[in-house]
Amino acid sequence: MKELMLGNKAFARGLYEAGLSVASSYPGTPSTEVTEEAAKYDEIYCEWAPNEKVAMEVAFGASLAGKRSFCAMKHVGLNVAADPLFTISYTGVNAGMIICVADDAGMHSSQNEQDSRHYAIAAKVPMLEPSDSAEALEFAKRAYEISEEYDTPVFIKMCTRVAHSQSLVETSERVLPERKPYEKNIGKYVMMPGNAKRRHPVVEERTRKLIELAETSDLNRVEWGDKKLGIITSSTSYQYAKEVFGEGASILKLGLINPLPEKLIKDFASEVETLVVIEELDPIIENHCKALGLTVKGKDTFPLIDEFSQSLIAEKLGVEAKPACGAIEGLPVRPPVMCAGCPHRGMFYTLNKNKCTVMGDIGCYTLGAVAPLSAIDVTACMGASISSIHGFNKALGEESEGKTVAVIGDSTFMHSGMTGLANVAYNQSNSTVIILDNSITGMTGHQQNPTTGYNIKGDPAGKINLEALCRSMGFNRVRVVDPYDLKAADEAVKEELSAQEPSVIISRRPCALLKYVKHKPALIVDRDKCKSCRACMRLGCPAISFKEGKAHVDATLCVGCGVCKQLCAFDALKEQEEVNE
Repeated sequence: MKELMLGNKAFARGLYEAGLSVASSYPGTPSTEVTEEAAKYDEIYCEWAPNEKVAMEVAFGASLAGKRSFCAMKHVGLNVAADPLFTISYTGVNAGMIICVADDAGMHSSQNEQDSRHYAIAAKVPMLEPSDSAEALEFAKRAYEISEEYDTPVFIKMCTRVAHSQSLVETSERVLPERKPYEKNIGKYVMMPGNAKRRHPVVEERTRKLIELAETSDLNRVEWGDKKLGIITSSTSYQYAKEVFGEGASILKLGLINPLPEKLIKDFASEVETLVVIEELDPIIENHCKALGLTVKGKDTFPLIDEFSQSLIAEKLGVEAKPACGAIEGLPVRPPVMCAGCPHRGMFYTLNKNKCTVMGDIGCYTLGAVAPLSAIDVTACMGASISSIHGFNKALGEESEGKTVAVIGDSTFMHSGMTGLANVAYNQSNSTVIILDNSITGMTGHQQNPTTGYNIKGDPAGKINLEALCRSMGFNRVRVVDPYDLKAADEAVKEELSAQEPSVIISRRPCALLKYVKHKPALIVDRDKCKSCRACMRLGCPAISFKEGKAHVDATLCVGCGVCKQLCAFDALKEQEEVNE
């Protein structure tokens, strides 16, 4: 059966058809939908883990038990999972194990633009890289075969364009392999130094065998065209090159991106006049070609940053670009902004009003850094807010303690915040941590987390009580506040900053976009009372604007949260009931 599928959905279908049994992931764009789609198959156990390290270890455990396993993460998530990755490469697997890592060239939703191929090389783990949905499905099956034949976890590297674009796939039935019995093997699985020394040569021999596979596998293929130009490429760059050149160039398309072949590349190079490597981000293929003694064009022609495109490749190689859809000129700029009714807005307004220095974290609440709130000073990585405020306050003491806070979302707190909070409690910095609890993982599309009480399928699950957790970690001062109540939020921030001990504020209000949240009618502006003071505009709410010199509320956006009403000294913002009276 043929079907048009999103790359991530096709990947999940490939996992299903290949007999995946256990999947554990942490949501991260652009990888999230792979696990969400896999969870729709009742035959597969799927879960959201607290973080990527845990997810990879869960997948490893399932592999040891003899069932095919899977974990997924975005590129920065692989940083978190790097610790088990390098050791699992040494131990090898039992049943097949796939690690999906999705890179975000162009940083559409990421804090950096790293190239995950470096991890495959450093950990000496094979990596496949599909270029469309059909390959995403097929490569999932092939990855399990390679994993079990060569006793290794296998990376499948996605990227934003492959993950989130659609192409035609052909589906087939699920084939469930027999469970591989677990056999105790201390020398293979217990990585103390003596055993690890004996496993390293096994890894190097495995790499040699995988290079032999790369030379002959149909995962790597040559498409002969005009031999004046030879292109070595992979992933979306392959699609762009095909669109630009068609049969006007010969292409070596690499699907097994680590380890790379040697003879295949040399033979291809010997047949073409000019050799060009087209790859996004770092010169991995290019450097490999140069190490083989080949003369290639690469990053001397193409950039090291951002996504590629058909027009970019055409421009850099001196070919007339085909017509493409572009942005409509003259449209007003629409900067990123927190949603109307976002529960975080009230707390960020309060922090800005009190001129707090704010250590931020990763989540949709990072938009609190955007004007007019401008309430975040720094954002680095998951959980860094809490660790950073501890260091900041230890360095400056009283100079900063009374005006510096850390903000972190509920899901991010469960991911990486607990250890930082333990450090605050253990080493006793006078720091105030604000957990922005919106009852969901917001930025990646409303996934559940350990504080929500529901699992990946929406069924009841274990629920962690944040207040009890913080108190059990040694905090005497733990309070909950509704961020829609600006007076209460202001009091909480001032009181906890003035306290001479560590404290936690839980700013709790469900995300305004959750289906179960019941909104109030939109507010109405009494134009006669509006004095055009623009106090309501300080919130940066997209539902509020100025029209003909007066405040205007967009009824299609406003959820009636009433935060703006609390800022109006002239009672110009009215609820529906007040108007009806």
